[in-house]
Amino acid sequence: MSTSVIVLLVIAAYLVIVLATGIRAGIGQENDIKEYVAASGSLGLVIMYFLMGGAIYSAFAFLGGPGWAYSKGAASFYIMAYCGLGLVPWLIWGPRTYRLGRKYGYVTQAELVSDRFQSKALSAIMAIVSILAFIQYIALQLKGMAYVINVTTGGMIPFWLGALMAYGVVLIYVLTSGVRGVGWTNVLQASMMIIMGWVLGIWLTFKFHGGPTAMFQQIAETSPTHLLVGGSQMSWPAFSSALLVSILGFTMWPHLFMKAYTSNSEKTIKRTILFYPTFAIFMVPVLFIGFSGIGVVASESLEAADQILPTMLMQLDLPAWGLGLVAAGTLAAAMSSSDTITHGAASVYTMDFHRKVINSDLDDRKSVIVTRIAVVIFTSVAYYIAVFGAKSLVAILLGAYGSIVQFFPLVAATFFWPRATKQGAIAGLLTGVVVNTYISLVGPVPLEINPGIWGLLANIVVFIFVSLLTKPNDMEHIKKFTEEATVPVDK
Repeated sequence: MSTSVIVLLVIAAYLVIVLATGIRAGIGQENDIKEYVAASGSLGLVIMYFLMGGAIYSAFAFLGGPGWAYSKGAASFYIMAYCGLGLVPWLIWGPRTYRLGRKYGYVTQAELVSDRFQSKALSAIMAIVSILAFIQYIALQLKGMAYVINVTTGGMIPFWLGALMAYGVVLIYVLTSGVRGVGWTNVLQASMMIIMGWVLGIWLTFKFHGGPTAMFQQIAETSPTHLLVGGSQMSWPAFSSALLVSILGFTMWPHLFMKAYTSNSEKTIKRTILFYPTFAIFMVPVLFIGFSGIGVVASESLEAADQILPTMLMQLDLPAWGLGLVAAGTLAAAMSSSDTITHGAASVYTMDFHRKVINSDLDDRKSVIVTRIAVVIFTSVAYYIAVFGAKSLVAILLGAYGSIVQFFPLVAATFFWPRATKQGAIAGLLTGVVVNTYISLVGPVPLEINPGIWGLLANIVVFIFVSLLTKPNDMEHIKKFTEEATVPVDK
């Protein structure tokens, strides 16, 4: 039996196990929208930890991270920084969001924000911005999955089919089990990818360089600029602004923000925040993978830097089953993000757009149906982008963050600025998204600062200016967010 066939069989076995785990999680649960979107607020610390952690350990981490370490060197350290700091803002609004969700039944980010500003239009706009960014993020995962299956099977499985295989598995268990299926598969997948990340990161550095110390000494001698942040690979303004937009935008992602509603207690949220930075430690060996390829793999031999890991593995004399396990671990990283993002995109569409704009009388049963249809549509669009798009994984990710970070002023104002108005919120959000999108697509990028930061600055200025010129919301209504949100609801 050929190596490619054995690798494919190992991958197939892994996909079957994930599928069974995801489907099993949803058996016996209620078929209503609160269960499908928020697991009826019943998830404990272990699942919450892996749900949030899966957002980091994705195709971006396993393929895009090593790709950046290989091509841009020390600039990739921004990933470590935002992995460790990305959940810090959640210390401020995570518990507040949980309390109001328990009291008023919110299950999405826009439900909270649009209620604060008493605006269905704001809910619809946030939904559109979220979905457009989500589709880019799903495409990132599908692209990563396709890379792995295509390369490790020696090209036997074409790129489009590799993406379709993993896409099909994720689609089925998200459709059947909702966030509960996402949570339990993430526990399985995160365990798999953490083990594979450490094994690969340490093993490859010793295999090619004799260890991490020798590896970095060799890079310092042959490619010293690779170990300099702000060197020729990435300027200081580009590095620091990419870091800032990632930290501020991390918990603004609706699929992460709304996890506050899935938690079974406020204590669980706080413990998740406490333990979450450990995922940054898990990123260390993943970046070692990319650094270990410097001087070993010629850049001209790669179609994209994101392919550095599977390319190195194919150069080694690994047993077929070992290569299959590595491929499965990399798939685990991509799938653990694609499922929660797919679920989040569909949930946002139903709760924040369809029920606000198209049919406000949609009952729970029909809401679940609409959400499942949205899962299929959005993932199909992302699949098209993944197969026919050409951007790198990190470029796709940063582009999506530039739009999502525009929610930051809205959330901050929801809890801390009573004078903010719905007109200011809408005007600021639209301005920020337009500025970010224009600079990203048309350019040039002023001062090499990330377009998302320019959009955020424009957003804040317009938000404040328009709010001060327009009539404020009812102050009694606003107390729900500025005062009630500070009062714990758990006994």
